[in-house]
Amino acid sequence: FLMVITLFPLSVGPQPQLLARIAPGIIQVAALLASLLALERLFRDDLQDGSLEQLMLLPVPLPAVVLAKVLAHWAVTGLPLIMLSPLVALLLGMDVYGWKIMALTLLLGTPALGFLAAPGVGLTAGLRRGGVLLGILVLPLSVPVLIFAAAAMDAASMHLPADGYLAVLGALLAGSATLSPFATAAALRISTQ
Repeated sequence: FLMVITLFPLSVGPQPQLLARIAPGIIQVAALLASLLALERLFRDDLQDGSLEQLMLLPVPLPAVVLAKVLAHWAVTGLPLIMLSPLVALLLGMDVYGWKIMALTLLLGTPALGFLAAPGVGLTAGLRRGGVLLGILVLPLSVPVLIFAAAAMDAASMHLPADGYLAVLGALLAGSATLSPFATAAALRISTQ
């Protein structure tokens, strides 16, 4: 995440106005790439060592297990991105309001990306080279999160209210957190058969 963000000033030049203008897109795409790299192994190791079948046999519903795994994955991959956000804001010359909106978009957007990607991860868990297929499945689903998160950050950079964009991100998170565990559980049942 941090490496991608630090490479952009080297490629486009050190102009502060240009960096501030493209910062929303840079940050959201870097967050998507960082979460996609780690998502591929969300269920693969459990499937390979047989613990996924054991989790399916528990008296706990499989969607609850999926919800716990996605939240644990977010705690390991999404929270560090939020903790790095002050450094990123400093690197890209953002003001305090822009940094707060960036932290909120990462707080709402990274778990939404995890929940949106979880069914694709469940479908590709048993495949040898499922990363390419996972990217093809997940990238179209992540576009709304990227659009609204970048729009919120863009509005913040112009000192406009970003509440509407953040509300849409919250709705995307609520919807994906509600529906994704059931779709992922069905995908995992298909992958284990």
